[in-house]
Amino acid sequence: MVKHINSEELETLLKGEKPVVCDFWATWCGPCRMLAPVFEEVSEQFADKAVFVKVDVDENESAAAKYGISSIPNVILFKDGKPAASNLGFVPAAALEEFVKDNL
Repeated sequence: MVKHINSEELETLLKGEKPVVCDFWATWCGPCRMLAPVFEEVSEQFADKAVFVKVDVDENESAAAKYGISSIPNVILFKDGKPAASNLGFVPAAALEEFVKDNL
């Protein structure tokens, strides 16, 4: 189950051992809603290798600003507390799987 977190929780997670895969999204965003079940599905496959979370950019403007989120959905994979790769826009499950696998 993907957890919805805020800016502070994201910063705490980034200090952990595991990579963090974060979906920056908003409730009004159509492609974000389309990506949600895909993100959930992929998170189950990689649950042992990374932490998967969602951050609503409208409710967490500081995180959006810090990581330069100007378009959504934007999935960022963080390693060692820093953005390692990002994927902008809706993608099918196979593409998101590849993105995560290639960047973990």
